[in-house]
Amino acid sequence: MAPEGDANNELPWALIGAGPTGLSAARNLSRRGIDFVGFEIHSDVGGLWDITSEKSTMYESAHLISSKTTTAYDEFPMRDEVADFPSHWEMNTYFKDYADTFDLRRNYRFGTEVIGAEPEDPDSEDSAWKVTIRSEDGEESGRYAGVIIANGILSEPSIPTFEGEDEFEGEVLHTASYKRPDIFRDKKVLIVGCGNSGCDIAVDAVHYAESIEMSLRSGYWFFPKYIFGRPSDTLNEGKALPAFLKTRIDGKFIKFLTGDPARLGFPKPEGRIYETHPVMNTQVLYHAGHGDIHVRRNIKRFTKTGVEFVDESSGNYDLVMLATGYKLHYPFIDPEHLNWRGNSPDLYLNIFTPKHRNVFVLGMVEATGLGWQGRYNQAHLVSEFIEAGERKPARAEEMWRLVQGPKPDLFAGYNYRQLDRLPFYVNKDAYRAEIHRHLKIFE
Repeated sequence: MAPEGDANNELPWALIGAGPTGLSAARNLSRRGIDFVGFEIHSDVGGLWDITSEKSTMYESAHLISSKTTTAYDEFPMRDEVADFPSHWEMNTYFKDYADTFDLRRNYRFGTEVIGAEPEDPDSEDSAWKVTIRSEDGEESGRYAGVIIANGILSEPSIPTFEGEDEFEGEVLHTASYKRPDIFRDKKVLIVGCGNSGCDIAVDAVHYAESIEMSLRSGYWFFPKYIFGRPSDTLNEGKALPAFLKTRIDGKFIKFLTGDPARLGFPKPEGRIYETHPVMNTQVLYHAGHGDIHVRRNIKRFTKTGVEFVDESSGNYDLVMLATGYKLHYPFIDPEHLNWRGNSPDLYLNIFTPKHRNVFVLGMVEATGLGWQGRYNQAHLVSEFIEAGERKPARAEEMWRLVQGPKPDLFAGYNYRQLDRLPFYVNKDAYRAEIHRHLKIFE
């Protein structure tokens, strides 16, 4: 499975995942001639965008919430004939084309699950790693120079618990298991949450369900996908304004375009625009305005036939859909190796652990407008650091000293409200700037 050399620089790296972030890593490692073996549980590349994968959380109507222009890899723009907001089918084709173009499959073992990763010497910051895998041929282990974790952040459902949920005689599902809207036919449905998936699914459901209600614990900013006939995120790619000015201008403009969602029963969002992850869906407002969707407060408890809410109102439901997001899931590695704190690893630039020089997490970052290029830039920095360890040790040491020190500001003056749920949320402009600043170390 892996060479048995004693020196770490004679060993390949273990790369976990062949989704968009894993492919970013494969591309950057390949460009620099860094030996690696990739492991992917599915039969091909694409990650969750391949709806045929058992691990995919995609649904039939899913499209990108950002436009193809701001989402694609810089070196591989999406074709002109691809829609502004591609479907998951188009995205899956895109990632397969990317893998074909740069011959990224050749280093992967597909149908292979990583079930363990541990350092041979836990007290060493650059120990070789033992990686254990499972495939149709059984289990086996091998030695690697280090581990690059890129298995995504949207595969493990975050499922809250509710008082009385065992009494409920209806059906409770998470959006991770949702595929098609016909499951809503003639049912009274409650959707818990109002993120992008929750709103997409609510819009799907209005054409099938007897009734649709949404339970919200907080408010959201709703953005139209098009402004002046162009994808709205393409109008926001110039030099970043200071947070106090941008929130004031854009907040007034969005209110002008969408009106006040509170008129339709939605809670008022906390904080300024951009301080919560925006919902790229105004169709939900359209349907709320037409009475197709009704808004409820946060859940207090379940009953035998439905739900009681914190405002003492109640409703009867046949199906409750939990649009409650996802949690980080790296079950193959001891959390201590990732410097885990609270809900997530505590990493420098959301990539580097101060405990190990040869363990990296890619894709553990969320930011409006960062796109796949942002993940590619992460992989670029990691590959530079790996290469420098062999060819420019002084530069690698400089980077490692930074990893041990205080973290840079990744918020750019924004007070992000969802850091309890998404502690890896950053400001895209601040994050891009810091990645590029650190890349200069290796020039």
